Amino acid sequence: MERIRPIHPTTFFLSTDPSFHDAVIISDLHLGSSLCRDASIIEFLESLERSDIRTRRLILNGDVFDSIDFRRLNKRHWKILSLVRKLSDRMEITWVCGNHDGPAETISHLLGVQVRDEHEFETGGRRVLVLHGHQFDDFINMYPTITLLADLVYRLLQWTDRTHRVARFAKSNTKVFLRCIRKIRVESIAYARLKGADMVCCGHTHHAERFVDGAVEYLNSGCWTESPPSFLSVRNGAVHLNRFHGSLAPQPTELPAHSAAPGLLAPGELVLN
Repeated sequence: MERIRPIHPTTFFLSTDPSFHDAVIISDLHLGSSLCRDASIIEFLESLERSDIRTRRLILNGDVFDSIDFRRLNKRHWKILSLVRKLSDRMEITWVCGNHDGPAETISHLLGVQVRDEHEFETGGRRVLVLHGHQFDDFINMYPTITLLADLVYRLLQWTDRTHRVARFAKSNTKVFLRCIRKIRVESIAYARLKGADMVCCGHTHHAERFVDGAVEYLNSGCWTESPPSFLSVRNGAVHLNRFHGSLAPQPTELPAHSAAPGLLAPGELVLN
């Protein structure tokens, strides 16, 4: 059995990276939720509009909505959708459906972007597979009541502690959550290997991470309901996992490396969400 080698992200700041990316991938915005970091999302999308971050394509990797009840969207959430529609005039935008997003026809009609269950593209001669990851999470189907209660507790922890340290600690010490992370990672890698992809990018778990398993890299873009949010940038055959601190961040810094056993999370790694 091949050993899974963890690779740790670096911090990315808008003002110091003029590179042109093959793709930028974000997931789990959860528009309509009070936990959505809408101000950060607006700043991020406006940075794409200004070309502070330059990319050929933007991929929305699932759970852009918290639910299909559009009455829950506030003015900032509608502004985010408007920015996505404006960006679609100048770059390729693909929306990969998540378990919260609802029918693809509704999304496509609302924003005029292509909507898929999964998406593939090439970068530097390597094939990248993008899917939300809920396809491999059978726990939410087998135990819907427990899933709902766990989600409510997680949201309560986020709401009561705006630093999100308590919520991250709870996640990193919950066996069910850790098994879910590992299951989605392992099955995504197996599916990517079956399809001949070199890299697979997921969301769903709200846990940003990057692992290498033999010839296949697994990356999770984290979420935009915790602070700081995270995203993936793709360029010349490499995918980078980044924090988003906004355009006013002083200078880039590299996160310290941690050791981790195969399939487990390193101490402090959940802070990357």
